[in-house]
Amino acid sequence: QLQLVESGGRLVQPGGSLTLSCAASGFNLDHYTIGWFRQAPGKEREGVSCISPTGANTIVADSVKGRFTISRDNVKNTVYLRMNSLQPEDTAVYSCTATYSCATMSTITLYRGKGTLVTVSS
Repeated sequence: QLQLVESGGRLVQPGGSLTLSCAASGFNLDHYTIGWFRQAPGKEREGVSCISPTGANTIVADSVKGRFTISRDNVKNTVYLRMNSLQPEDTAVYSCTATYSCATMSTITLYRGKGTLVTVSS
């Protein structure tokens, strides 16, 4: 079965850090740009970051710039989202998608995971 599986979400205190993983099953991730999205309760889905197939190009949303870093390990068929200085407003379900480029991140979804919940609270 071709799918993306996110992991790493949990409860973390404000100011804490977390690394999320997006692993591909049944296909090679190195053919695709991978985007991370998040959706908080009652809010629209927000694009957080994306990374090109080789990792040479990355984009990070202004709302998380300087705190979140995207990376990938194509040998492990996994993309990561490192999140530092987490705040309550970062609480959301984080999901990853495979697409053609960062420009198509919000419009074309080839594969999508079910998401992992990140809760930032004291």
